[in-house]
Parts: sequence; C-alpha cells; structure tokens
Amino acid sequence: MRKLGCFGFLIALALIAGAFWAVHLWGGAGPLQRNASVVVPEGATMTAASNQLAKAGAIRSPRLFVWLARIFGGDTPIQAGEYRLPAHISQADILKMMQGGKTLQRFVMIPEGMPSIMVHERLMAAPQLDGKVAVPVEGTVLPDSYAYNRGDTRQAVLDRMQAAMVKYLAAAWTKRKPNIAVSTPREALILASIVEKETGKPEERRMVAAVYSNRLKRGMPLQADPTVIYPVTKGKPLGRRILRSELQADNGYNTYAMTGLPLGPIANPGRASIDAVLDPAESQALYFVADGTGGHVFADTLEQHNANVQKWYAIRRSRGEM
Repeated sequence: MRKLGCFGFLIALALIAGAFWAVHLWGGAGPLQRNASVVVPEGATMTAASNQLAKAGAIRSPRLFVWLARIFGGDTPIQAGEYRLPAHISQADILKMMQGGKTLQRFVMIPEGMPSIMVHERLMAAPQLDGKVAVPVEGTVLPDSYAYNRGDTRQAVLDRMQAAMVKYLAAAWTKRKPNIAVSTPREALILASIVEKETGKPEERRMVAAVYSNRLKRGMPLQADPTVIYPVTKGKPLGRRILRSELQADNGYNTYAMTGLPLGPIANPGRASIDAVLDPAESQALYFVADGTGGHVFADTLEQHNANVQKWYAIRRSRGEM
C-alpha cells in the first residue's frame, strides 16, 4: 500500500509539474527574436496557421501549439489576415490575436489638395492592395488617412474615400452661411479646390475664400494661378513659371480668360477648405499676393494691391529671383 501511495503521489506530482510546464510554455515569452508579420489565408486551419507561425520563428512546435490551443483557446476559430507579431510574443497572445482578428492595419494617406491623378498613383503604389482602379473624378476624394488590410482591393479603398467626400460635403452644405457666393455643393467643391491650392496656411483659408467669393459676386475673373496650371499638368507641380500663352488659354479652367468658376475642381480639397468656402471671412478684400514668408497680404483696392505687389517684387529681387 505504501508503494502504491508513493507511486500515486509521484504521478500527481508529475501531472502538476506538467500542468505548470504547459501554462508556462503557453503564456511565457516566445522564441521570436524580432517583430515579424504572418499571413493567415482565408479558410486556413489551425494546423496551417501553426506551420506559418513556425516558419516565422514565433513558435517552436506546430503540433504543440495546436495541442495547447485546444486546451487553452476554446472553440473560437481563428480569423484570416495579416498579423504583426512583436518579438517574444507568447503563444497565448498569438492565439488571442488571431481569434480576435487583430490584423495589421496599413494606411494610405491622401493629403489636402492632392489631385486625382496622384491619388491614383498612390493607390497603385500600395503593394498590399489588390486589383486595378481608374483615376477618380477630380474632387471626389476626401483627403484623409484610410486604413486597409492586406488583400483589400484598391477599388474598395477608393469607394470609401469617395463616400467620405459625399458624406462630408452634404453635411457641410447644411451648415453654410447665408448669402455665400456659391449656390450648389458642386460649386462649393470647385471653389474649395482653388482655395486649397492657393494657400498652405490654415489661418488664411477663410480670407482667401472671401477674396474669391467677393470676386464672384462682382463678376470679376478669379485670376487664380492654379486654374491655369491644372489643364497643363492635371494638378501636378508645374516646375516653372506660367507662360503668357497659358494665361491666355481658353480651356474652361483658366480663370484669367473667363469669369465665374472653372468647369470642375482642380484638386481634392480638404474639410477646412470646404468649410472656408461655406463660411468665408467677413472682408471686402479683392486681391492678395505673396508676402515673402509663405503667406499672403490682402487688399481691398487695386491701388493697395499694386503697392503690395511692388513689395513682393522687391523681396524677390533681394533673393536674386528677378
């Protein structure tokens, strides 16, 4: 009897030790030496996923991982996707991550004022997106950072960008101030794209919007340089001075050769520029010119404006630009 009792005690001790070993192995630091990404394909079994984890060096034994997952992980299935595993992640945390679908999110960032041709280039350059996509219609994309997962389609991401613009523009239009210069959301979008391209200073947007709003109301040409450049480059940087022939071109966009708004947007404006057009500054200004610091100086009269232009020319001469 003593021998049987001692044998039973040893078995119990071995089981307890084994349980402690399993818990430690499951929850302790894993063998992964540096951060790594693992892709779990759609429909992959736990065995297939464990083989991927072993190839990445995140676990030592696929069979042991599957066995421990059945003990500690319950019946919750794993989800497909790309997972970013930090160094020394435990097997418990790996399973928790895959069961919770905490996949690696990537981002494509569309800055304010980016033209659609460059939005297309950025989408096509994202290596983890699938499929092709056409150049979106100018002004239909809302600049922002958009999250996506490996394997998402470019069209699906673009659809979200365009849906975001539709939603924001509609909401902003309901909050517009009375007696603004534009009469439709599309007109607001066109003018906002000009404001976006004219100034890189957030604090100037409402003032620039006021200048163009005042000009529209008076029937004056907008005379916005970006509208001259757009037909030439589709919104990309010109890289040189505007030619006299370009200032005289009659193409539906050049606001030196026409009154009113151009045929369409010249870029994808951000929220702030849309808001500025729908709530411009209270000002009688009709002109503005660069001030030499990256901003602009505004004027109510042509006489004031001409004086400001001469100051700008003096700055340029001092820099050796003229």
